Amino acid sequence: MGTPSERAPMAERVKQLLALGGPLPIVAAGDPVLRRGTERYDGQLGPTLLARFVDALRVTMRAAPGVGLAAPQVGVPLRIAVIEDPAPVPEEVRLARGRVPQPFRVLVNPAYESVGDTRAAFFEGCLSVPGWQAVVARPAEVRLTGQDEHGRAVDEVFSGWPARIVQHETDHLDGVLYLDRAESRSLSSNQAVTRRWTQPTPEEAARALGFKLP
Repeated sequence: MGTPSERAPMAERVKQLLALGGPLPIVAAGDPVLRRGTERYDGQLGPTLLARFVDALRVTMRAAPGVGLAAPQVGVPLRIAVIEDPAPVPEEVRLARGRVPQPFRVLVNPAYESVGDTRAAFFEGCLSVPGWQAVVARPAEVRLTGQDEHGRAVDEVFSGWPARIVQHETDHLDGVLYLDRAESRSLSSNQAVTRRWTQPTPEEAARALGFKLP
């Protein structure tokens, strides 16, 4: 546990950010805060300020819109992220990607490890890399550990698209962007994805753009 004086700068920084009101500005790739990793959350904000910060993350994620948002994406290097996915997708996409609705959740000090050797590859985007998507192969199932916003332990297995979301957001907390794990030949503008690669799986994109799938 840090001393009050050690915690004050982070708390003051978050207070100043929240004073802006409304959705928070999202940091874009190229800002060092996305690459430095994060400080483990250990009460630096206190319960009331943490609740306000979590609410701001939720508002910002929904306004973007996105299915997850990590604290560094709003310039705060704390190990906190939020996820939520209403999964408004056609049935064939749901089946191919394992995309099922996820309620709003807060991840505090999360870490993940793969469960089994199966990997799945799909186009992925990021609010901090606007305008682009790329295919990322990730473990199809992961075990996530950490806490929620109330300090309760989390130890849960995620599969399908929810597994992809928690990996993506936890990676942010380690200074990793999805592009670091992507097939570089798959990099496509949002317009190209919409025009060419809306199929449930990226098999056609892999053949046309020349990259391998797991």
